[in-house]
Amino acid sequence: MTGSAPAGPPPPHILRDYALLADGHRGALVGPRGDIGWMCAPRWDSDALFAALIGGDGWYGVAPARPFVWGGYYEPGSLVWRSRWTTTDGITECREALAHPGDPHRAVVLRRVLAVDGDAHLDVRLDVAAGFGTQPLRALRRDEDGTWTARAGDLHLRLRGLPDAQAGPAGLRTELRVAAGASHDLVLEVSDRPLPSPEPAARLWRATETAWAEQVPDLDGVLARRDARHACAVLTGLTGPGGGTVAAATTSLPERAEQGRNYDYRYVWIRDQAYIGQAAAAIGPHPLLQDSLRFVTARLLEDGPRLAPAYTATGAPVPDPRTLDLPGYPGGFDVVGNRVNHQFQLDVFGESLLLLAAGARHDLLDTDGRRAVRIAADAVAARRTEKDAGIWELHPDRWAHSRLTCAAGLRAVATAPQSASDRGPAARWEALADRLVASVDADCLHPSGRWQRSPTDPGVDAALLLPAVRGALPAEDPRTRATLDAVLTDLARDHYCYRFRHDRRPLEDAEGAFLLCGFLVALAQHQQGDGIEAVRWFERTRAACGPPGLYAEEFDVAQRQLRGNLPQAFVHALLLEAAAALARPR
Repeated sequence: MTGSAPAGPPPPHILRDYALLADGHRGALVGPRGDIGWMCAPRWDSDALFAALIGGDGWYGVAPARPFVWGGYYEPGSLVWRSRWTTTDGITECREALAHPGDPHRAVVLRRVLAVDGDAHLDVRLDVAAGFGTQPLRALRRDEDGTWTARAGDLHLRLRGLPDAQAGPAGLRTELRVAAGASHDLVLEVSDRPLPSPEPAARLWRATETAWAEQVPDLDGVLARRDARHACAVLTGLTGPGGGTVAAATTSLPERAEQGRNYDYRYVWIRDQAYIGQAAAAIGPHPLLQDSLRFVTARLLEDGPRLAPAYTATGAPVPDPRTLDLPGYPGGFDVVGNRVNHQFQLDVFGESLLLLAAGARHDLLDTDGRRAVRIAADAVAARRTEKDAGIWELHPDRWAHSRLTCAAGLRAVATAPQSASDRGPAARWEALADRLVASVDADCLHPSGRWQRSPTDPGVDAALLLPAVRGALPAEDPRTRATLDAVLTDLARDHYCYRFRHDRRPLEDAEGAFLLCGFLVALAQHQQGDGIEAVRWFERTRAACGPPGLYAEEFDVAQRQLRGNLPQAFVHALLLEAAAALARPR
């Protein structure tokens, strides 16, 4: 990437070039020109104050004033990002993070400019527009010590480190010079409450470094250790204090240009939360497992058989979708909220049971957790004949994946360590699992011997690999092997995997390769004892990212580009799980 600092709003970049900063409460995307073009505050699902990514106002740029080429990297086991620019007269880095652990009301953006080789000359610009650009900056003033304060909507802002900046209608702009070998700190604070006394930048950096070191384990003994640790850091950054992990930090990034597939993923999906807990269980009783158990258990206790597919990070209902009056990311349009709040997805009960069983194996289930097991199992018994939207959130049908996942969850809790009061229900849960598998066999067994998607859809679906991996039926069951063979024949191309066939078009013309499915194939091959193919699939799929090592839902194989919201939590979860599983014998 080459370039220089933009004079106006930064144009959007290809998704593979963005890095994520996150502190559990909110996230920011940093582009290669040093532009933070996306951040919502104070929470994940709040309105954005930096919305340049999706065509709105608001951004925070720190970039060389000279022509440059770009690179960057994360400090190991953290979401501390280093932008690195080689200019025509030297090398400059900018160390960037959201102060961690985060505060629920106050976001702190840390940026430390380092003049690595030669003097650093940078253009710095802060333009703030809260409410997705509808609430411009006001009450901007500079204190005697050079600190800038302002308001935007209900937000309070404070910027330290630019005493000589020039104030304009939208914000601040200046040229920053840092002598060779020196560094300079910028600290931006955004809060929905009056700001507390400022803390020294050095103290904020030390606390951030300590928090990441404590939360991301070394992960010795897994494949691709560096990427596995990075996946763990990403999931930690996306996880709030209530235990919920948002599906992605963004909204409205299109899965396919001009196809209307734009969604808001700044919410917590129960299914994804279960995947994250399974990944954490695979590396040991990591705090991410405890977080997932806490969030899902609370939702089951509150909503029982009416468990929703998704919630906000605080456990509230997901709002209805609405569009914004913004141009959108190229190829898309802007939307907030999600229609998932009106869906029934049967498999979330099965995934919840699988998660709770993983917690039981690590002796993490308390009284509430055991109650949640019974609630989820009873919900499967009561609702197993209802049509649901399925894993891909489509039209209601009797999806094979949903029922088989419930069977896997029932078997998992029936065989997990139990209290004396749960030993009686275990036999009933096993019997119910048998009936679910029999029902799928009766109406979703394809003539070729594999599972088909539903009684009305004879196609194969990569999601049908997961129930066998989770124990719905044995690896040696002929239906398990036949389904894997069909996925490899019908949905795989050059070790990339697609979800299902939309129509007669070539797979790659309908959508991108689905990275979750690529890791599922790796796990399925490992279950079958084919270690070489498992690692081939793992390596091919984990390469589908950009320099910051972040994954979206889909990968456009032809153009080698990421598609959809960023970063997609469930892809990082399956990478982490596969990295642990493939390092062990079947």
